Amino acid sequence: MNHKRVHRLYVQAGLNLRTKRPRRRKAAAMRLDRPLLTGPDQLWSMDFVSDALFDGRRFRALTIVDNFTRECLAIEVAQNLRGEEVVAVLETLRFRRAVPARIQVDNGPEFISMTLDRFAYDHGITLDYSRPGKPTDNPFIESFNGSLRDECLNTHWFLSLEDAREKIESWRYDYNHFRPHSSLENSPPALFAEMMRMTPKLPMALP
Repeated sequence: MNHKRVHRLYVQAGLNLRTKRPRRRKAAAMRLDRPLLTGPDQLWSMDFVSDALFDGRRFRALTIVDNFTRECLAIEVAQNLRGEEVVAVLETLRFRRAVPARIQVDNGPEFISMTLDRFAYDHGITLDYSRPGKPTDNPFIESFNGSLRDECLNTHWFLSLEDAREKIESWRYDYNHFRPHSSLENSPPALFAEMMRMTPKLPMALP
């Protein structure tokens, strides 16, 4: 019997079942409203950058930026960085300055770890996660990481992890203290942060 006739009789008998297609998943929650910033240490951003030593061994760098002052608060360099190492860097910063109300991060495993979640809960910090595939949700850290790669990672030859730490820290110091930013009235981030601590200015809107 012709297969077309078999299919026609099969359909007429109502034996064919409609195939269910899986529904697309929607975001579990809406993004947080982005309040206006009025000074330093209200909103930080964190992300990771990867590079390699001269012999091909990979390493990672955790970057932390203050969104209001554009100041790079820390760049932690290591071969492996987990949630525990992220918290250790934040603990160090906590003793040097006030912890922020919010920290913007992506959905990487280090940022969704129980260790970081507990640290945030204990210190009243809201972790503001970017939407998957939306790096524009965290534009300041993306811009900073681009500068770090173009001006430091791509221009230096790292002989060891210690050599990478020294060169990257030297670049961070120069970035904070000598690099003028047009968005900061052409002031370096560290100087702008100090001025804002002494004379707070009007709120600054964020995208």
